[in-house]
Amino acid sequence: MTSNVLVYITVPDRGEAIRIARLMIAERLAACANILDGMTSLYHWNGELQESSEAVLLLKTRQELVKSVTDRVCELHPYDVPSILAIPITGGFQPFLNWIVAETDQPEFRQV
Repeated sequence: MTSNVLVYITVPDRGEAIRIARLMIAERLAACANILDGMTSLYHWNGELQESSEAVLLLKTRQELVKSVTDRVCELHPYDVPSILAIPITGGFQPFLNWIVAETDQPEFRQV
């Protein structure tokens, strides 16, 4: 049985989230993307406390594609160390879960 995951990614802004999301969906690495704009992040980086505005990009995909999604996001992402986390989906509406599998099991479209 195929397992689905939610991939959590932080990006600098909404525009960057949309750019990456479009490519992930066009390349069939994700079935769906949600963008949550206006997040504030606090973190240590280079020995200093940082505070920045970011957007969250959520991708729905299959567990088998997590490495490909991660590799592709790293190619596209402007950060040196992007936040990319795969979170297992342990339940949900089965027709929607089936749709995720079907949409990510199609031939690639490439470039939008």
